Amino acid sequence: MSDETTALPKKEIDLSVRSPRPQINLTRELPKPNAYAVSMDHEYKEIAFNEERAPLNKGVWREKVFGVSQDFPLDVEVGTGAGHHFAHHAKKFPERCLVGLELKYKPLIQTIRRAKAAGGVHNAICRFHAFSLDELFAEGEVNNVYIHCPDPWVTPRKPRNRVVNRHILGDIYKMQRPGSFLEFKTDSREYFLWALEEIKLTPYKVEFQTLNLYGEDNIYKQNNFQTGFERIFVNQGIEINYIKLIK
Repeated sequence: MSDETTALPKKEIDLSVRSPRPQINLTRELPKPNAYAVSMDHEYKEIAFNEERAPLNKGVWREKVFGVSQDFPLDVEVGTGAGHHFAHHAKKFPERCLVGLELKYKPLIQTIRRAKAAGGVHNAICRFHAFSLDELFAEGEVNNVYIHCPDPWVTPRKPRNRVVNRHILGDIYKMQRPGSFLEFKTDSREYFLWALEEIKLTPYKVEFQTLNLYGEDNIYKQNNFQTGFERIFVNQGIEINYIKLIK
């Protein structure tokens, strides 16, 4: 565990061996769209973007979607789930924009509804795959990024499908503004240890990391928002692995 910013070896990210970009079905081609898919393109159309409309905001999220200046911070949450952390962020930081990514229609709409109910103003949600983040945001467009308990891909073992890998981290690093952070936490020790090796291949600096976020009192534990899944893991005695990276 470290509570001081640590420089990691800087190496070139070999983009030639990255995983293929996953193809997701188009919402407009759904034979029988459910109520959540319909509401994304109707009731919530201005703040919930399908996989075709979302990339049109690349480089213009602040001015086009939120109507704010370029100085306004814009954060991203990769994999919002049902949106509990998303809503927490929306309520706690009304002075920051927040864009979430989620693939499933129901949690996607739950996320934006919870944010609105919490009083969020500058919030939007996208149906988009994390492996194509660079199609959503331009270089230097993003501030802080949150990745909480993503699929660990341990059964079966398919590490190339893991979101926190050298290639996606390289994309995110370019998108972020200097001084921004990336927060990653997972209940999977196997995933976390694997990710640490991937992180070494990026330009990020480590501000703090631990194999057990709740093992001792610290400011990161105090400031942590515990998601529903995270609470289940902790109640089962599973340790939460956590790292905070700085650009």
